[in-house]
Amino acid sequence: MAGATDETGTAQALKGREVVVAVCGGIAAYKVADVVSKLVQAGAGVTVCMTAEAQRFITPLTFEALSGRKVRTGTFDLVDTSDPQHIGLTERADLMLVAPATNNVIAKVATGLCDDLVSLMVCAAACPVVFAPAMNNRMWDHPVAQENVAKLRALGYRFIGPDAGWLACRNVGAGRLSEPQKIVDEVVHMLTAPGALPAPVSGSVAPAHPRVGNS
Repeated sequence: MAGATDETGTAQALKGREVVVAVCGGIAAYKVADVVSKLVQAGAGVTVCMTAEAQRFITPLTFEALSGRKVRTGTFDLVDTSDPQHIGLTERADLMLVAPATNNVIAKVATGLCDDLVSLMVCAAACPVVFAPAMNNRMWDHPVAQENVAKLRALGYRFIGPDAGWLACRNVGAGRLSEPQKIVDEVVHMLTAPGALPAPVSGSVAPAHPRVGNS
């Protein structure tokens, strides 16, 4: 999968694809700016949505500059009043990436709690959803967190990482957001390799536009 993208944007592996990137409130949110940039360079159309907590770490303006699109930040802040964000966006997307996926958002999805734009979109998603977790190592290793992750995996959600390493809390262990290139390579693989794309967990219909290069 290496080499699927490059810094010049000449490798258009995701041309014609639509990806929703949901950014949650963790220090690793700054790394997701690089993920969005690399996805755009790979040819994908990227729409970013953010929780209120995510906006305390990085601004919507950053993602608007990188994606070239309006960032969605609230359930009732509709760009088009005839198109509810938590329904329409994932119907047009090939994949939704939640990064960094915090312990909070994972627990919300595992229990069906929908109290912000991101959790609403995940639970109503008509496209496959992939989580890239990032959190303190003890949070990640906690039995409740592991139970929630196991539940989501069993339902069909995919996970990228987390990796082990130096954490913002000064601990060393599992919970580090996977490197941006690794995340992008995994997304490219899912969207281009035949049979690699998981089915939407909700069982809803696929996006109306045809999937290119995937059967």
